[in-house]
Amino acid sequence: MRPLKQAIYSSRTADKFVVRLPDGMRERIAEVARDHHRSMNSEIIARLEQSLIQEGNLGEELSMRLDSPELSLHERELLQRFRQLSHRQQNALVSLIAHDAEAASSAS
Repeated sequence: MRPLKQAIYSSRTADKFVVRLPDGMRERIAEVARDHHRSMNSEIIARLEQSLIQEGNLGEELSMRLDSPELSLHERELLQRFRQLSHRQQNALVSLIAHDAEAASSAS
């Protein structure tokens, strides 16, 4: 068993890549990201990651990130299960959590 790389992610250490988007795509991504309660960057990453997972091309990198020492056991399990959900199920779960959070804060 080989040791896992221990990478600390931050926007300063993250790989960067400039992408040229066709006319109108930036606005569409921004709208979808708002609907999913994500930044544009998070939306793009989530969609790329989901695509690579479906094609079976992200296994090792994904497991390394799930084994990050920054995540608790429960967080790892939630993240793994969340990534196995369809996009529609992920959106529904995020909406439910957001609704519960709003309800809890207004009840206080």
